[in-house]
Amino acid sequence: MRQDDRARSWTRPVQLRVCCPDMPTGTITALRVQEHDAQRVNLFIDHTFALGVSLATVARERLYVGLYLDAAAYARIEAAECTDQALHTALRALEARPRSNAEIRERLRQKGFAPETIDTAIARLQDGGLLDDAAFARFWIENRQACRPRGRGALVAELRRKGVAADVVDAALHTTLDDDEFARAERLARAVVRRYATAGDYHTFLRRLGGYLQRRGFGSATIRPIVERLWAELGGAPDDAGDPAPSGEEMDR
Repeated sequence: MRQDDRARSWTRPVQLRVCCPDMPTGTITALRVQEHDAQRVNLFIDHTFALGVSLATVARERLYVGLYLDAAAYARIEAAECTDQALHTALRALEARPRSNAEIRERLRQKGFAPETIDTAIARLQDGGLLDDAAFARFWIENRQACRPRGRGALVAELRRKGVAADVVDAALHTTLDDDEFARAERLARAVVRRYATAGDYHTFLRRLGGYLQRRGFGSATIRPIVERLWAELGGAPDDAGDPAPSGEEMDR
């Protein structure tokens, strides 16, 4: 493979390597802008391609043609470039939506970045205010309540699965939820009640509407009075409403 072809194919994340005697050492003989990415350049040492680096790395490390690089300098440049690539990967993920620390850490791990590179990238994102579990938890709760309302239990479970600490979740729920659980569940139930209005009896109505609410994290103590109220408003027979409520498992059927 020709040197230029090798340079263009350098697309996978750079992995940190232990500084060793066979690392490229010598003089930078060329810094060529990459054909498909004007923000990156290919670095040549003694006329041989060494690695691709970002313009940020070039500026930060003050690289120029004629600069001599020993093994330690090359290792430092390679580590800086690896961190820049990790940051780029993380920022692309954050463009879609805010994410938790754990989500970004796992994304970078899957991309093959070394643990120390991941730690450095996450620290820089946190320092820049781009990664904040407390802010992420508040965003998640607000977004859920606006678009896909959930009960407190479901919100806790979702955030914990995303790696947010329990105390951070509790604080976010305390500051972000501005109404009570019953009111949220009733608003959600009223928005979909017509979907279940054709139920032939109360228990079918309870199983369907109650199961809908239960899957969104609301407990049976909240669900039962809401279902009874809406059943009555639909003109359902009141006799059935006094019977024992189906279990959560029955609601799901």
